[in-house]
Amino acid sequence: MKIKWLGHACFLITTADGVRILTDPFEDSVGYKAVDAEADIVSTSHNHFDHNNVKAVRGSFSHYSRPGAYSERGVDIKGTASFHDGEKGSKRGTNVIFTFRADGLSVCHLGDLGHVLTDEQVKDVGNVDILLLPVGGTYTIDSKQALEVSRQLGPKVVIPMHFKTPVLDFPIDGVDKFLELAGGGEKAGAQEVEITKDNIDKMPKIMVLEYE
Repeated sequence: MKIKWLGHACFLITTADGVRILTDPFEDSVGYKAVDAEADIVSTSHNHFDHNNVKAVRGSFSHYSRPGAYSERGVDIKGTASFHDGEKGSKRGTNVIFTFRADGLSVCHLGDLGHVLTDEQVKDVGNVDILLLPVGGTYTIDSKQALEVSRQLGPKVVIPMHFKTPVLDFPIDGVDKFLELAGGGEKAGAQEVEITKDNIDKMPKIMVLEYE
């Protein structure tokens, strides 16, 4: 499958069969280039402007925004209930973790997770090969918590997201703080990476994608 980072928490995941999954599309005001993608499946982790701009997505797609188990065009989808903060949602509400299984791989998108996972949530998410992990803090888990969540889920590859960049005017940390704490990582120098069952074990444990 191909994984393309459009900025913030928005990724375009394309399976080997050409099924296009778009996660957490943002509004133009966020700062990244406007979302201009066609998709078959769209997931939104919560209803905030920097994650729920479904109207920007082109094509005839199915939209998932709630916990549950689903199947769409050969992709198994699991939504796991969580919170947008460390106080059981009292500050910022709920958040849905989405895990997509296709091409023999599982990709977990944590959305705006605001806390370390419970044992029940880890069990509900299940096996994770590729983890799309927020690391910026303030509105999500910070770098220290992100490292702990990564250890809880045990992915083969971590792709950081939701961190400070030159185009993003949010009071959050950049990715380097997480990389330092994690003992390093690799900056891919590209917006998109192709990961398969055959090459995943050769991939960097932590890979930072570029935005366009």
